[in-house]
Amino acid sequence: MLSNTLITVAIDGPSASGKSTVARKAARALNFNYVDSGAVYRGLTWKCLREGVDTEDAAAVTELVDRTRFEWFVEAGAVRFTLDGEDPGAQVRSVPVQEHVSDVAAVPEVRTRVVRFLRDTTRFGNLVMEGRDIGTVVFPDTPYKFYLDADPEERARRRHQEMLKSAASDTTVDKVFASLQRRDRKDSTRKTAPLQIALGAQVIDSTTMVAEEVANLVVKQVRGGLTEQ
Repeated sequence: MLSNTLITVAIDGPSASGKSTVARKAARALNFNYVDSGAVYRGLTWKCLREGVDTEDAAAVTELVDRTRFEWFVEAGAVRFTLDGEDPGAQVRSVPVQEHVSDVAAVPEVRTRVVRFLRDTTRFGNLVMEGRDIGTVVFPDTPYKFYLDADPEERARRRHQEMLKSAASDTTVDKVFASLQRRDRKDSTRKTAPLQIALGAQVIDSTTMVAEEVANLVVKQVRGGLTEQ
């Protein structure tokens, strides 16, 4: 390691911009732990849907979060968690969860608690964390901030391909595009921690780039910054 200081790399951006793949590849190359902040909100959304909690009822969602027991651990280079002893696994990527997660993520009290959880993951060491407010809210002081974006049609195509690989689905690219547009609108207009480019973040348009190219760019920037310290 080139520095003894704890390092957090923040990778933000809208849905299907390539954050997860790039963050995982960058973490592996840097030998850092990977954190998917969105998985926490999706996990809580899964919990709400499973227990019949209305995701548009902020008080009910907050109550569920307050009584849910989180357990954090590192597995295969990634920081993971269980909710009341259960791992929601691939269910956090289900269509119902994706359609309701913005409601849960928009609750201020939920975001406050999740931000605290995410900051505490630094106890596991250096991190590459991806999400929507990592560089603006969770770790605003990190010098390693990136904002990934891509053409909306390309993002819809990518997400559609992911859905076809992960589970049988009869959805179409047009339906996925409409869903992403709704998610973008909710994320960028919510009152608490809206999706936006962090001050000082390097913006990367990945529309015509493969994940390896974007990850290599992130790794190069981080290593360059560490060398200068």
